[in-house]
Amino acid sequence: MNWRSTWERITHWELWHYFVKYYFIAPFWLWYCLRSGSLWFFSSSNPTLTFGGFEGEGKKEMYDQLPAGTFPVTIYISPGQDFDSVKKALADKNLNYPLVVKPDAGSKGLLFRKIDNEAELISYHQKMPVEYLAQQLIKYPYELSVFYYRFPNRQKGVITGLIEKDLLHVKGNGKDNLLELIQMHPTAKYRVDELKLKHENSFNVIIPKCERFILTYAANLSRGARFTHLEHLIDEDLLKVFDDLSLYTSFYYGRYDLKCLSLNDLKGGKNFSILEFNGSGAEPNHIYHQGYSLLQAYKVIIFHWKILYQISKYNHRHGYPYWSFSRGNKFLKEAKKHLRVLEKFEKEILV
Repeated sequence: MNWRSTWERITHWELWHYFVKYYFIAPFWLWYCLRSGSLWFFSSSNPTLTFGGFEGEGKKEMYDQLPAGTFPVTIYISPGQDFDSVKKALADKNLNYPLVVKPDAGSKGLLFRKIDNEAELISYHQKMPVEYLAQQLIKYPYELSVFYYRFPNRQKGVITGLIEKDLLHVKGNGKDNLLELIQMHPTAKYRVDELKLKHENSFNVIIPKCERFILTYAANLSRGARFTHLEHLIDEDLLKVFDDLSLYTSFYYGRYDLKCLSLNDLKGGKNFSILEFNGSGAEPNHIYHQGYSLLQAYKVIIFHWKILYQISKYNHRHGYPYWSFSRGNKFLKEAKKHLRVLEKFEKEILV
């Protein structure tokens, strides 16, 4: 890494390691731990999600709580499962290629893949060490995140963030090859080694002028997606959609990630599909909108932590106890172990 890229990482706070970003405001989080008398005060925030949805919950757990038709058609596959039974499950659900595959309990877009044919699925399946899901590829053009909270004693909540996600991509100019375009991209240039695992065979290909080449289909900040905050488009119609979902699922705090045909259709409660929803561990990712300073981001995070504490405290007082230290500690250790497995195989499964 040369001095220029190192300097850019230092001066762009959104590129900092998670623990560095949160170091200076950690006392606020610790204060809520002390006030509640529990390190895991957040575990009561969303009682229908394991650990309040802080970390390690599976997508099946989420989908089972959503109304039918609001999430992609999905099957769940165990590692080592006979592939003929996988094919039968796909046929029973009328799932055709291309597909999306990802771990049931995932993180940071690890092992998220677009699968174009059976050979790719066989290769993925043979190497996949954990339970995963295969689901229809949602082709709606807009991918959004909606950060929502609702106090349990109220019927109406609040949307604090509406993010449009732009997948990490390069645009061809008819002259430079894929590798050169990546090296010129303000975000992708930091990910050459990572992208080499997936696109090395295309590095020498000249990308036609104006053609969009998707580098990763995982719309995560950790995978280089760009976020734009559409705060001015939040209104009562949008809030009603997520109030209805929240009341259906008993979901009080977190972020919905979804795709839709248009924002107007989403506000009308049609032509959208929820990819997942994340609970107490979800970041209010509108802090990553371009132009936000670190101080602005800290103010947003601290505000959301206060809301999380208040919701958790209410639920705790109304019959949903905080997890014990030993239970939470054991769960986090298992989640960290699972994450290390995903990180290891992210570099080995090259589909």
